[in-house]
Amino acid sequence: MNPRAMRAAGPLLLLLAACVALIGSLVIAGGADPLALQDPGPIVRWSLPAAKLLVNVSGSVMLGSLVLALFALGTEERAFGIALDTASIGAAVFTIASGATTFLNYMLGLNPQLSLSSEFGAQLGSYLTTREIGQAWLIQTIAGGIVTVLAFAVRGWTSTLITTILAAASLVPMATQSHSGDLADHSLVITSIAVHILGSAVWLGGLVVLVAVRPALDARRMRVVLERYSSIALAAFIVVAVSGFLRSLASIASLDQLVADPYGLVLLVKIVMLAAMGALGVWYRRRLIARSAERNAMFWAVLALEFVFMGIASGAAAALARSASPLTEASAPIQETPAEILNDAPLPPELTAHAWFTQWEIDPLWLLVGLFAAFFYAAGVRRLRRRGDAWPVYRTVMWMIAIAQLIWVTSGPLNAYGHYLFSMHMLLHMLLSMDIPLLLVAAAPVTLASRAISRRDDGTRGGREWILWAVHNPLAKVLTNPFVAAGLFIGSLWAFYFSDLFRWSLYDHLGHEWMIAHFLVTGYLFAMTLVGIDPVPWRLPYAGRLVLLIVVMAMHAFFGIAIMSQEGLMVAEWYGSMGRDWGPTPLEDQYTGGGIAWSIGEIPTVITAITVAIQWSRSDERQQRRRDRHADRTGDAELEEYNARLAQIAERDRARGL
Repeated sequence: MNPRAMRAAGPLLLLLAACVALIGSLVIAGGADPLALQDPGPIVRWSLPAAKLLVNVSGSVMLGSLVLALFALGTEERAFGIALDTASIGAAVFTIASGATTFLNYMLGLNPQLSLSSEFGAQLGSYLTTREIGQAWLIQTIAGGIVTVLAFAVRGWTSTLITTILAAASLVPMATQSHSGDLADHSLVITSIAVHILGSAVWLGGLVVLVAVRPALDARRMRVVLERYSSIALAAFIVVAVSGFLRSLASIASLDQLVADPYGLVLLVKIVMLAAMGALGVWYRRRLIARSAERNAMFWAVLALEFVFMGIASGAAAALARSASPLTEASAPIQETPAEILNDAPLPPELTAHAWFTQWEIDPLWLLVGLFAAFFYAAGVRRLRRRGDAWPVYRTVMWMIAIAQLIWVTSGPLNAYGHYLFSMHMLLHMLLSMDIPLLLVAAAPVTLASRAISRRDDGTRGGREWILWAVHNPLAKVLTNPFVAAGLFIGSLWAFYFSDLFRWSLYDHLGHEWMIAHFLVTGYLFAMTLVGIDPVPWRLPYAGRLVLLIVVMAMHAFFGIAIMSQEGLMVAEWYGSMGRDWGPTPLEDQYTGGGIAWSIGEIPTVITAITVAIQWSRSDERQQRRRDRHADRTGDAELEEYNARLAQIAERDRARGL
């Protein structure tokens, strides 16, 4: 088979393998078995996972094509337009498949009598607007339609980036509606599935678009694109592997269930396919990419094999989404405790000194963010030193401490108890918005990236180009304005806790993730304007920075006092209804949380003020040294000229008899 035939056969092999794996996995795991009550019939039971499979594959083509266009292609290349057209086609199929999945979920969940009557339409409309699962799939369908139009219409960098963000967001709703919500580790499962879907989409979709853009690229250019895709695929593989592992922890109780339970068997097939794709990726990254992609038929044969592996994994994943895991089957059908009703998780044990080291609630998103951040920073420092450039050790230490603290805050006891104790939530918030950003800013990540990442000269954008674009675009100039950054930092604090945003972060896991990202970013921006080493368009003089910091410190302290002065509970139906029989009362705990915001939260502020004062002093010293060096170079010419001018004035006064 020649390379052209192999390129054409790749996507077909993907779909064929996915369909075969889906049918086999549904039979093994029982995902399409008749329901005990209100069975909708075999058409609905078998069509739903098939539609979900099509959603996964088309969504992958949509997102993967856009990501590869952003990081491997240039806007002036014909391949860039082909990639966006491929994304548009994928988004169109994604929209149709999402709409079909929405309808089939409605038929499965309510088992209505299919008809053209107004009653049927009214019931469907109510399902789409009042039920959470209906709303999620409706939002996903609408988002897919928007991406379809945008991917076809846009061709610029910024517009493509916005389209990519929307495409990634459109894949999240289906993760929030997984059947895994019945499992005890609800937050872990939801985040793991969302991260897993996004990683898989970038990996699979990028592979598909390689086939689409091949005719528009010569052999040399294709080799460059393949190298860049290989780097993206490696990162995606790590994301998929870690999130998949964490997701599996909530599905099976022991390793023997991988071979003893039907669900475990299908899961094992998916794991084997993932391992095979990882090994295959390492092999062709080391051996085949360096050869000509045009002449090497073996390369395209390997890609065809990877399509088969991905198809099998995709089919197994779609079947698992419709099958009950061993832990789901063993769990109680009715949630009994107030904590389980509110938070989909049992109440943790009493917060003791021992619990600070043993209680963990891993957040896969921030765990991966932290691991990648630590790795890339270390890789940047290593690259600088290998070429003989120095990088201060203290900056690396600051970065690693900040990342370790971020992982501990988002996956440790603060995250485990933050939904049950307001004080723990407030401590988590203070560290996220004040302590961690101060350490991150001291590490100067933008400066490191601009020096360590190689510049591209082929009209494409890599990590360096995108980071510098993010720093210098007009929005960044507004956000790094000292007064805007201070307003966001302190204003969002009041707006969050004294509005329904706080309630949203408790009830909705997406709200919780948004909260973490928001306070981390606003804290970083504020710290950057005060003590940042990385360049920003404009900073206040040091005296102005101290005044601004004092004002913000006062408003922050007043916020803590306002919390302590509350006579009623904030989000009383949540913190007051957990059924907690240990620790302080909810109102006492809220008072403690206000004290944390007032006292502990001020410690990073004091450190910031000291840092500003030290920088101010060093700035004066540097300015004085510059003046001294200038005087040495000119022989104090300015001083001599000044003295001569004074002498002339004195001589003139004497001549006038003054």
